Amino acid sequence: MQQGDFDPRAVFAPAAAAGPQRFGIFAASLVAGVALASAIWTSQNPPLPAVAVELPIVEQVVAVEPVSPFETLEIVVRRNDTLDAIFRQLELSLADLATLRNLPDVRKSLDRLRPGDVIQLTHLDGELKSLTRRISETATLSVTRADSGFAADIVETPLDVQPASMAGTINSSLFGAVNGAGGSDALAVTLAEVFRYDIDFVNEVQPGDSFAVTYEQKWRDGEFVRDGDILAAEFVNRGRTYRAVRYMMPDGSAEYFTPEGKSVRKAFLRFPVAFGRVSSGFNLARRHPVLKTVRAHRGVDFAAPTGTPIKAAGNGRVHFRGVSGGYGNTVILAHSGGVTTLYAHMSRFAKGLTAGSRVRQGDVIGYVGTTGLSTGPHLHYEYRVNGVHRNPATIPMPQAEEIPASLREDFLAHSAPLLAELYGLAAASATRLAYATP
Repeated sequence: MQQGDFDPRAVFAPAAAAGPQRFGIFAASLVAGVALASAIWTSQNPPLPAVAVELPIVEQVVAVEPVSPFETLEIVVRRNDTLDAIFRQLELSLADLATLRNLPDVRKSLDRLRPGDVIQLTHLDGELKSLTRRISETATLSVTRADSGFAADIVETPLDVQPASMAGTINSSLFGAVNGAGGSDALAVTLAEVFRYDIDFVNEVQPGDSFAVTYEQKWRDGEFVRDGDILAAEFVNRGRTYRAVRYMMPDGSAEYFTPEGKSVRKAFLRFPVAFGRVSSGFNLARRHPVLKTVRAHRGVDFAAPTGTPIKAAGNGRVHFRGVSGGYGNTVILAHSGGVTTLYAHMSRFAKGLTAGSRVRQGDVIGYVGTTGLSTGPHLHYEYRVNGVHRNPATIPMPQAEEIPASLREDFLAHSAPLLAELYGLAAASATRLAYATP
């Protein structure tokens, strides 16, 4: 190197010559300068505000079952509906309906429709794929289309029978009391049928009367279907207590007996129209509502809606069926012991009823109407003994047969637990009523 040339080593020569102590001071000064410069730059250049960045949301993928191309329909049958009309209204194939009707033992199950019945079916553009309908309490018709055509099956679903009990007090009506205790209208009708020989449930039941019932309930697949038979019952009417127990006879029929084994069924029904109101009683000096003259009324009139079933008061034979002057459409039954009963003003006769036909007590023989000399729908009922009119509302009715001696021991064994439950139920109900009465 010549004299006067720049020697970069000369810059650091003093530090190097000063040793380690001088180098440390120099390094510290250098770091401090850098930190000071950084602080000055930050104060002159503030940091940019944070920016929120929305990341795309990835939705969870759920497996979806393929949608069936078939349309499923549920049809509730209305009055006067037919399958032909239903298929036309829904634009379903009438050719498929004709094919269904030709299947063995299917036509009757298909065509017997009742209001309220439910039909479930599936189709594709009018072509039927399946049809299901309940044909009884325990059977369902199931029709499906296969490659070879339609196939029909009857699926049996037996009912589950469960015991039940209830008790109540009449406030306004039997139906209201039974409904209030958790029972159905059908159960109320059955209760009235059991005691119909002794109690007039239209004209004699009053507030304060009470009842207790053990009965069966019918269930299907865990769903309530209906109330079943009454097993034992008690009814207190105007302070008098009536009791009945159901017992199956050897021939398969069911009868009701008192706890002592006496049949509750009398030889004759006192009232051949269920829940008919007595509109005119037995009166030998009644003023006729049509003729406007005093004319003996040798029977009892029961007001009821047109079409109400009229039942045979007792076992017998049809002596007369036809039109009889002011009586209008009339049926006369001949019974044993010289007893005849007359039923007048019918709207129509029961199907198949002819002179000479045998009838059993409770069989429907006709329907309430207003034919003949009549001011409104009602049944005129007469009871005669050897041709002499007797008041059917007051004449003592002969008892039906008691339980046979050969069945008495079995009946008592069968009825004991039912009566024990009934007595306990009635006692508990009476206690609740006593506490509830101020």
